[in-house]
Amino acid sequence: MVKRMIILGCLAVMLGLPGSPAAAVQDEIVFATFAEQEPDLARIRTMIESIHAFAGRFKDAPVWVYLTEGVLASESELLEEIDSLGAEFRLGQAPEEATWFYLSRKVFASAQAEEAAAGKTDILAWLDVDTIFFQEPGELLLPEGKNLGYRPVMHRNISPLYDEPLDDFWKRAYEDMSMPESLVFPMVTVADGDKIRPYINAGCLIVRPERGLLRKWAETFPLLYKDPVLKEMCRQDERKRIFIHQVALSGAVMKYLKRDEMLELSSRVNYPIFFREMFGAKRDFHDISEAVTIRYESFFAQPPAGWERLLKGPEDRIIWLKHQFQRIKQNPFP
Repeated sequence: MVKRMIILGCLAVMLGLPGSPAAAVQDEIVFATFAEQEPDLARIRTMIESIHAFAGRFKDAPVWVYLTEGVLASESELLEEIDSLGAEFRLGQAPEEATWFYLSRKVFASAQAEEAAAGKTDILAWLDVDTIFFQEPGELLLPEGKNLGYRPVMHRNISPLYDEPLDDFWKRAYEDMSMPESLVFPMVTVADGDKIRPYINAGCLIVRPERGLLRKWAETFPLLYKDPVLKEMCRQDERKRIFIHQVALSGAVMKYLKRDEMLELSSRVNYPIFFREMFGAKRDFHDISEAVTIRYESFFAQPPAGWERLLKGPEDRIIWLKHQFQRIKQNPFP
């Protein structure tokens, strides 16, 4: 029953039929995310339950869940569970030619969410499915004049260091995006403290929908993925194929926002628990005492015994987290 309701709801939104969801009063914030695979649904359930449990005055804020057609058609009981938590399902669509690139679908889903949010909410929080709330996220209500709240990437990964020349991949990307050097500014990675060129974490984007940044991201991305030279570079280096969408995001941010429109959120947001254990890092991320939102990537796919004893912070949050991941088995990104 729920899947029929989902499909009809999506069609109503897409076609503008009477009875499609519409907010009578503009919301302060809408949380939105995207499920690319069926295992993502368990993560989304956990995200929404954390909002209800810990997000304070935002505990009843709207949650929009964008789905691929494949996830929409799945037999997962989690669809009904998420529906029962009050989330609204929407269909996320992407150009077929973009889908060879990993994580590309969420670029276009974010643009669809932003367009739908314009005029309905002050703030759209576009979040990856492994986001968990541990405190009221008042920091996400951007100050006047700020149109993007962001966090830098955890690792340098494919990003160029700020003080080093661009490699051929980034030179080509900058050329495709018509990116002048004058727009570049330094940014520091979360896990290692490396000074890099702008390279923004695509899993936590807080925007004012009317400014249109996420739609600019979706417009910028094809400039890169349609370039045969860049595509061949991505074929030769899997990391570039995975993260080229984030290159497009950084380009869109630099080119379409003024520097004073951007706000680097505090380290309490998007706090990457157990990141050093998964990927290596110069610092550990075990203290959740001040964390507003956490990210956990694939850690709970095969967590080591006693992982909860490594964490420092409120006991009730740690117990809650343990209970959640006793219920589900997470799968890493492909």
